[in-house]
Amino acid sequence: MAAIVRSSVKSSRINKISIPAEIGIHITIGLFALACVIPFIFIVIISLSSSESLQAVGYTFLPTGWSLTAYEAAFNMGTVLWRSYLNSFIVTGVGTFLSVVICVLYAYGLSRSDYPLRKFFAFFAVFTMVFGGGLAPTVVVIRNLLGLSDSLSALIVPALFTPFHVIIMRTFIKASIPESLIESARLDGSGEFRTLLTIVVPLAKPGIATIALLTAINYWNDWFLAMLFIRDRDLYPLQYLLIEMQNNVDFIRRNMALIGATNINLADLPSEGLRMALCVLIVLPIAFAYPFFQKYIVAGLTVGAIKE
Repeated sequence: MAAIVRSSVKSSRINKISIPAEIGIHITIGLFALACVIPFIFIVIISLSSSESLQAVGYTFLPTGWSLTAYEAAFNMGTVLWRSYLNSFIVTGVGTFLSVVICVLYAYGLSRSDYPLRKFFAFFAVFTMVFGGGLAPTVVVIRNLLGLSDSLSALIVPALFTPFHVIIMRTFIKASIPESLIESARLDGSGEFRTLLTIVVPLAKPGIATIALLTAINYWNDWFLAMLFIRDRDLYPLQYLLIEMQNNVDFIRRNMALIGATNINLADLPSEGLRMALCVLIVLPIAFAYPFFQKYIVAGLTVGAIKE
């Protein structure tokens, strides 16, 4: 009996670490968390700083004055701001859904060891990660061949397929779903699509949620495709609206004398506070969406950690 107790106590201490090491780990993780959070807090503080404070002391965590003028100016942009918000939501929602569907279908095929073309499509995915077609052929295909210029489709289609996400999803399916379970479903008469929808997808929710979050972030933060393919201002996503505003203000500041606009008051132009306020408005939707994915991401990180 005593031997059993000693064995139990010994086994319970296998994963224990010393108190100094635990303190050091907590401090390291805390510093890393602060390094992630402090930049966003800094942006919020700048967006709430008055113009006088920004001109007097510049960027600081302790401004001399606080103001909501930047947010008032952002909301006074009217339909331009809300239309850009709507465009970003449409592109992110539709693009994420279609991209995740393609990713799951592709990854499921690669995860099946009995699929004869598995190696070919795996090589095809990895090859496109190493060798890209280049910017010019991409523009020609999207603009001339597919005719997607000046449409929201031009912001969705080029980013639908991400080989890296496919590799992650394939690895997740192989690691978390026993192949014997899929074989049992086949013996019971289940087809491939039914097996995918009723067995693989429910068990792969953590992996799908992780891919969905990564894809949504890519779509939400993208501005490069809008710069290439969008000329209609009504189709601007929120991120490209911010870039256009920044470029316009910089152009006016540099060329006031050349364009005969010496009577313009620079204080009336969008200030640093307004740009930071728009950055806050851009970040908030993704920040609010993350908690809904968190439980699935945590579950995905622990897959394979528990052995029977």
